[in-house]
Amino acid sequence: MTSGEPVLIPAGTVFTPEDLTFYADRDSRSLDDAIAEADLLVSCPHSGSAIPAELSRFLAPEFTQRLQFDFTDMSTSPIVRRWAEIDSRIVYAENPHPRMIRDPNRAKPENLEASLREAFARVHKAGAGNKADLTGVDAVRPVTFSFYPLLLEPTDDAGWKNLAETFTETAEHGLGVYERTRDALIEAMVEKSFELGRSFTTLSFHDTMNHTTRRDGAVNVERPEADRLPDVVALSNRGDHHGNRRGDNPVTMDPKLIRTLAVSHRKGFQVDDPDAVALNQPYLGSFEIIRAGARFAELSARAAAEAGITLSAVQAEFKREFLLGDELAAYIMEPGLDWPTPDAERVDQLAHACKASWDHYRNS
Repeated sequence: MTSGEPVLIPAGTVFTPEDLTFYADRDSRSLDDAIAEADLLVSCPHSGSAIPAELSRFLAPEFTQRLQFDFTDMSTSPIVRRWAEIDSRIVYAENPHPRMIRDPNRAKPENLEASLREAFARVHKAGAGNKADLTGVDAVRPVTFSFYPLLLEPTDDAGWKNLAETFTETAEHGLGVYERTRDALIEAMVEKSFELGRSFTTLSFHDTMNHTTRRDGAVNVERPEADRLPDVVALSNRGDHHGNRRGDNPVTMDPKLIRTLAVSHRKGFQVDDPDAVALNQPYLGSFEIIRAGARFAELSARAAAEAGITLSAVQAEFKREFLLGDELAAYIMEPGLDWPTPDAERVDQLAHACKASWDHYRNS
């Protein structure tokens, strides 16, 4: 890519569940066929990067293509799409919309306009460019994670209403379809697991860079040590650094199973340093696995009584520098407005490593 202009989805685009669901041999197998064979649903809530054109008028003029893509997990999309092509044991649901519309890995605001007003107020209180605590109001953010302007602030009540209504309506064209598709797939795959006596896992797949952006687009400001990802991936079940419960807090995947999954990722990605795959650090896992874990807790007695199966939810947060590879990571660490095209060979290698990791897990 060479342009620094934000990349847009044509106005009026409405996605269907078929647009967002990926599995092996889609030309010759039905979704029912895929569900019958798959024991893993992978969802990427932040993979979408192009912005619906309906929302372009709300973007801050400083919001470049570099900042746009940095504010997504766009590196995950080509990897998991390729993984779905080569692995008949997974089904993949992809969010086509960027998190700027509304983050599906956060609880949906009851009142989006009120949430946005509060978020802008906290940004103002912190001061331009300074870190603002947006806890509880970050489903739609007015600033990026580097606290650079993302959205223009409305100037009157009509503007606030228009912003909230346009975001809400546009979200239903893609993000809402993703959420309904993801949830329907979980229910269908759980029911198939009961029918077949097979355990089932849902995996929320993400990436995060250990660097944040400067205003010139260089993604090279190192995060505080406590916020840095391990060299490959952090796997999360809402537990501690060993996968065990933290006090009375429930875990979304059995501690022994997530430890086995960590070992399997070290094998699948062929890493010698055990610290390259960590548990619940720096992230515990967010709304997607919390919600799935709560649903699975409701079904746990049935799972044990009827089928002797386990239902698990886990988050994988990959280090973006690792996913990109050294050359592309170095490129975006320099000032710029654009974002590089993924390395197809590396995408293929990483997809095969993901498959190998979960094959190791199933065979352990």
